[in-house]
Amino acid sequence: MNTWIKEQLELQKEPDYQKFTSGLLPGVAHILGVRLPALRKIAKQLAKDDWQQYLRTACDDSYEEIMLQGMVLGYADGDLAKKQPFLRSFLPKIDNWSVCDSACSTIKLAKKQPQAFWEFLRQYLHSPNEYEVRFALVQMLNYYVTEAYLSRTLEAIDSVTLHTYYVQMAQAWAVSVCYRDFPEQTLPFLLNNHLDDFTHNKALQKITESLKVPKEKKAYIKTLKRR
Repeated sequence: MNTWIKEQLELQKEPDYQKFTSGLLPGVAHILGVRLPALRKIAKQLAKDDWQQYLRTACDDSYEEIMLQGMVLGYADGDLAKKQPFLRSFLPKIDNWSVCDSACSTIKLAKKQPQAFWEFLRQYLHSPNEYEVRFALVQMLNYYVTEAYLSRTLEAIDSVTLHTYYVQMAQAWAVSVCYRDFPEQTLPFLLNNHLDDFTHNKALQKITESLKVPKEKKAYIKTLKRR
């Protein structure tokens, strides 16, 4: 199976796209240059077969091969109980925002098992691994900015203590989504939170950049900036 995967990736790679992707992901090695739609097509094929055996033996030789593992976890049939051991093996492999966020958009266990998956994600909010924390936060902003989970999501965002760039950006992004969808309920959080100044101000920036937030609200949000 791994031989077939490598052959498919070799056929699909593009030197110009490799340069483009490498520019977006400084420090990430072994990027072949395969576009996301092509990766998703391969992942869907793998998910239809014995996806568990694939994940047990999957290669980590390239950015794309790790990306495929996250996509297969999303596309494969199975509940959290079935996927959990593979998720726990996959998450430590994430070393960039692209793999993290693509996996989050594909893994939709929150839709069918919101409470069980919430408890799973909470375990990673205080991981020392930057991208495990980001994975939890991006899952939350994707699937848990709802009336039922809003207060818990804001509390989760506020509880994170790892101050690394891609965690901070995920926190800010998550706060902006909360405000966009629930402005009145999120405003008290903006007035009183434990975010560091960089993250707090970045959240305000993202809110003011949103096309879905009215201009008059943006003007007030700007006044909350920490100096």
